Amino acid sequence: MCGLTLERMKSLFPILIVLVASACGDSTGLPDATLPNIERQDTLYALVGTPVSTASGYSIEGARRVRTDLFDFDFVFNIEADGRHVFIPRAAVGIDTSAALNPGLQASSETFDAITTAPTNGYITDQVIPISVGDRLVIRGRVTCLSLGLPKYGKLEVLGFDEIARTVNFRVLVDDSCGFKSLEPGIPTR
Repeated sequence: MCGLTLERMKSLFPILIVLVASACGDSTGLPDATLPNIERQDTLYALVGTPVSTASGYSIEGARRVRTDLFDFDFVFNIEADGRHVFIPRAAVGIDTSAALNPGLQASSETFDAITTAPTNGYITDQVIPISVGDRLVIRGRVTCLSLGLPKYGKLEVLGFDEIARTVNFRVLVDDSCGFKSLEPGIPTR
């Protein structure tokens, strides 16, 4: 077999492992991210009491507000009958309640800028989440990275409400790169 003995092949095995490991680049095994994380401001209209043509839902995929009758969404905004402002994750609306990994939100006590990495667990997926001005939340989207079976992540901070227009205004940053959980501006590295 080309002059290689079994002993010689065994001695080359550690070298092969080092070469393969260095060729992979980083420890995540993911290709380098190419989409930058960009902070934005956005507005959602209440699900109830506003025209269907207004966007009440938010999609982590593409970091955009969406109409709930036309597009998939990860959570919606509403003003409850008692006046509470709330975000409602997809499963709490009654959609995809049996999915293995539902979109959700998780409150954070850190400042918006201090939230740098999305946690893997601890998201509220099946309950209405009351919100107030200044609240900061980490958000997990639907599984949209189908080849990896992974969701995308983001963070938001509630900036204000308009009771007449029935809206919430917030700042948001979404990591739109599959498999990454970095919540800092720029190209994600983790």
